[in-house]
Amino acid sequence: MATVMLKTMRKNAFFLALVLTIALTLSGCSTNLNSVFQKKLSPEEAKLKAETYINANLMANGSKATIDKVVEENGLYKMSVNVGSGQIIESYMTKDGSKLFPQALELKTAATDSTDTETATPTEVPKTAKPIVELFVMSHCPYGTQIEKGILPVVEALGDKINFELKFCDYAMHGEKELKEQLNQYCINKEQNAKYFTYLKCFLGAGDGAACLTQAKIDTGKMKTCVDKTDKQFKVTENFANNVDFKGSYPSFGVFADDNTKYNVGGSPTLIINGAESQSARDPQSLMNSICAGFENAPEECAQAMDTASPAAGFGTGTEAASGGAAADCATN
Repeated sequence: MATVMLKTMRKNAFFLALVLTIALTLSGCSTNLNSVFQKKLSPEEAKLKAETYINANLMANGSKATIDKVVEENGLYKMSVNVGSGQIIESYMTKDGSKLFPQALELKTAATDSTDTETATPTEVPKTAKPIVELFVMSHCPYGTQIEKGILPVVEALGDKINFELKFCDYAMHGEKELKEQLNQYCINKEQNAKYFTYLKCFLGAGDGAACLTQAKIDTGKMKTCVDKTDKQFKVTENFANNVDFKGSYPSFGVFADDNTKYNVGGSPTLIINGAESQSARDPQSLMNSICAGFENAPEECAQAMDTASPAAGFGTGTEAASGGAAADCATN
């Protein structure tokens, strides 16, 4: 992932927010902002002021943040701050511009906020002889790529003992590049399935789709024919160009719209096991536990020890400290 907010940014967005919060407090940023903002700001003024401040004070050299969206929420301005590599930080500003909050944290009761263990207890899901596992992501969502890296070794270990399908959310938060990449991946998975995981592993490493097409030996002509047909059927590019069927400020991606509606998919990632949403941590061992909880009779593969380290969010091969629970996502709310 690119170097972003603060030179010591951690890849995990939650810790990024904490680091930024500490930096704001220690540097007296609230006082500085008070001296800059003297009136109630319009959304555009708030966007400009916050963007200018963040880039002048919080970004490492060579990095630039942009604010993609500003909306009113709970008496504040909610801002979608794009800090690079597809990473979006939801931040907040008071309407007079006197205070900037990097991230809001949802308060939970002690009974439900369980993040102490290395691997999470699997969410209870219906049991079947052969579990159906559906994972909904956005191709450039750092938390979607995180769970993809965690689940691929599990899917490979379980093999044909499960039915696994990777699907996409019905809107894209990371621009036109995400729409194009998801069309490519959909068609590779559909028509060149034997090569799909090879391609996906490569893409998750660096986010370079063009290089991965070559590495995975994808028949690009065949893929393009499928992409053109799919794009026309679901009007992905047409709707994007004409600003039609957007979800707020985000373009739609209707290829799996029916499944999104069926499961009430809210964002990336969403893991569905046997028709029920599973709140799993994103390390391979937790994902193995979650999927194996869906078997009527778990196969011997479920006893296989998997990595307990959570893959780092975003592209790359690193890991981060396991949180023991489901982490952040890319969602509109």
